[in-house]
Amino acid sequence: MSSSTYPQCKTIRPSETYDGKQGFSYIEGISAESVGSTGIAMMLLTIPPGARAKAHFHESHETAIYIVAGEATTYFGEKLEHVQVQRAGDMFYIPAGVPHVPVNTGTVPCTAVIARTDPNEQESVVLTPDLDGLVP
Repeated sequence: MSSSTYPQCKTIRPSETYDGKQGFSYIEGISAESVGSTGIAMMLLTIPPGARAKAHFHESHETAIYIVAGEATTYFGEKLEHVQVQRAGDMFYIPAGVPHVPVNTGTVPCTAVIARTDPNEQESVVLTPDLDGLVP
């Protein structure tokens, strides 16, 4: 097979941001839209101190998160009844279909690399406004 028949590798130097349904601005990364990926999306997120996402889940897609700096508190579960804190150096997994709300309860920004098994990134986001009031 000649090298011209192989898909091309691509480098992204993120510079653009986009607003996600969850209420955060993300730094563009790997997606179907940016590189033609078919099974994964990866982006960078910085959550300012005191900021939180809207309650949501990702329909049929898993999420993996690596916390680069700061920390976040994530509420998750059917009624957001579970709580875990993720700190710099932690990896966090969210199964498909699990409602969740990340919150930066700290005093410094929380920066994370996020990867999802949804190459279109925002396509599988389902907002759950009925759960928003359950997070302090």
